[in-house]
Amino acid sequence: MAAALKNLRTALPALRRSVAPAPAFAARAFSVSAARSAGHGPPQLLGPGAKAGEVPSDENQSTGLERFELLGKLEGVDVFDMNPLEVTRLGTTEDPIPIYSLAIGCTGYPVDSHDTIWINVTHEKKHGKCPECGSVYTLNYQGSEANLNPGHHH
Repeated sequence: MAAALKNLRTALPALRRSVAPAPAFAARAFSVSAARSAGHGPPQLLGPGAKAGEVPSDENQSTGLERFELLGKLEGVDVFDMNPLEVTRLGTTEDPIPIYSLAIGCTGYPVDSHDTIWINVTHEKKHGKCPECGSVYTLNYQGSEANLNPGHHH
């Protein structure tokens, strides 16, 4: 009996380890490397930086929207299209003035007949009407439909 008890005492720690509950968390490996694809992606908005001993130029050190605008200017494109809208008539509900932006600053018809009034035009709301001059605008969006509702992606 004493020999069986001694064998049980030596086997008990191993038995406890085998029936011990698993920890509530488990270590998981994760990677921070970017996934690479074989196709062409969007333009890189990080400049290469200046070489050692050189003074960096705008093309070398610009990033983000500044680089996007700079690359557009090099191609001869106004990427933000900040030119004023040419209004040659008063927009009506039957014949509204098409705009390509979700917000418009109306200055009246004829142009500069009142202070700038900002009007939001959405895809759900057919027309945006200026409360001062009565000019009507409609959204003629040229991009992806998914971009019209930026707050609804999860």
